[in-house]
Amino acid sequence: MMLVRSSRIAGLGHYVPERRVENEEIETKLGLEAGWIERRTGIRARRWAAPHQALTDLAVEAGAMAIDNAGIARADVGLTLLATSTPDHLLPPSAPLLSHRLGLPNSGALDLTGACSGFLYALTLADGFVRTQGKPVLIVAANILSRRINPEEQGSAILFADAAGAVLLAPSDSAGSGLLGVDLAADGSHYDLISIPAGGSRRPFIEGMDPRELLMTMRDGRSVFSQAVRMMTKCSMRAMQQADIAAAEVDRFVPHQANIRIFDAVCENLGIASSKTVHTIEEFGNSSAATIPLSLSLSNISRPFASGERLLLTTAGAGLAGGSVVLGID
Repeated sequence: MMLVRSSRIAGLGHYVPERRVENEEIETKLGLEAGWIERRTGIRARRWAAPHQALTDLAVEAGAMAIDNAGIARADVGLTLLATSTPDHLLPPSAPLLSHRLGLPNSGALDLTGACSGFLYALTLADGFVRTQGKPVLIVAANILSRRINPEEQGSAILFADAAGAVLLAPSDSAGSGLLGVDLAADGSHYDLISIPAGGSRRPFIEGMDPRELLMTMRDGRSVFSQAVRMMTKCSMRAMQQADIAAAEVDRFVPHQANIRIFDAVCENLGIASSKTVHTIEEFGNSSAATIPLSLSLSNISRPFASGERLLLTTAGAGLAGGSVVLGID
């Protein structure tokens, strides 16, 4: 077993479907006045998958981009982690298919169903694997949430989108790269704030079931907002403390793109300059676990990450599960 000092981001990738859905289309269906969605959420448009696209179709595109960006041989990848709430099938898991389609002959593969927090949990697990096994890990977060939206429910219909983002994590000898601080959290007392009521073991599929029970519902939007702000703020403070950095030393703040008002509130609570916040919600909406790696990839294209940068990533979502990571760039 090869023990390494740390991990590093070796490659980044993303994919969004071609179909761009502007707010006007949704506002018309819901009877909302023009501009209402953007004022409430910051979203102007989102992408929805084509009818022929499945989850792994999106994930393959993002994963391939990250591997190519890293310049690492596909045979060297030791593990594939797929963070998703919308797999191709309930069984079998989708990660083995993703790994196969990407041509990763020596990779284990696992689905993670952490909802909006899935990517950060996967990133944390990947860092441990890289350190102990000395092998690169491919992390892909992807969702097709357009097929889980209840078009009659305003709270979820205005937010959710389809996208994929990917990170290739590789071994590093630098003490300043990889995960410098991590804080993960969960609060099951708010378990049902965001849910798909039926389809699991508690309410299995039965003949005659109302199809709306298989769609996403948001029970209390105000509570989702307040609990997300609370969890993201606390986790960020603890992660920065663990990394021994102050808010002023964060180079880029990359929050889960749930609602612009949520991450603006977290930014203010932490004392991070708003100019450091990475925004993708305006054009791509909320694709749950995919938003952070999508944002990382797009931010790197816009202004490539420089050695020594420190990024603060934070999220909260269904479960209630969340967390924060301070990530150092090699």
